[in-house]
Amino acid sequence: MECAAVFDVDGTLVDTNHLHVTSWWEAFRQAGHDVVMHDVHRAVGLAGHDLVARLLGDGRDTGQDAAISAAHKTLYGTYADRLPALPQAGRLLRTLAGQGWSVVLATSAGGAELDALRRAIDADDAITATASADDVDAGKPAPDPVERALELAGVPADRAVFVGDTVWDMEAATRAGVLAVGLRCGGIPQADLEEAGAAAVYQDPADLLARLGESPVGRLKERFGDARPGRRAVT
Repeated sequence: MECAAVFDVDGTLVDTNHLHVTSWWEAFRQAGHDVVMHDVHRAVGLAGHDLVARLLGDGRDTGQDAAISAAHKTLYGTYADRLPALPQAGRLLRTLAGQGWSVVLATSAGGAELDALRRAIDADDAITATASADDVDAGKPAPDPVERALELAGVPADRAVFVGDTVWDMEAATRAGVLAVGLRCGGIPQADLEEAGAAAVYQDPADLLARLGESPVGRLKERFGDARPGRRAVT
């Protein structure tokens, strides 16, 4: 049985968090809500309906929720053809696949948004499967996306590592019983990631790649030591 490296995408492999912040801020503004960008940033990584609920509260007019989410989707979609991958993101995935890891994406994105993110990463040959928002009932910090990724990889929680950039990622991994590794490139402080369950924190994919052997990812591979050559990518 091989091991699985599960990755969040937005803010972890692709530099999109602040694009989401701007798009959500404008969507809220169009609906008549003044929301502080810092608060939006701290909510990025939640599923859309959860993000709206967190920022507007239970007393909001829930009839606006769908329109706000739709506006965000439209605004963010204007960036689809120029999303920037974070440093060495594709190389990190290919390196892991070459070492015999099953590489799975676990993201709240779906549909055309997910397609654009995968084009930015440009490493479909290294990706075994993707657990998207379309595949689960509850998004992060619920464990559902991580658990779905494990199902797709066919591995138990103790043979997997999850790499993400938000506290929601770290909490989802911890609830799923998976070793969590944090990246700071999404803009969340190291202390917050560690408090949410990160076993180790790195700057970005390039930093993790440079220190892969000494990282929790490398130690997990050494622990089992029986990973087989990577499987054909599923697109």
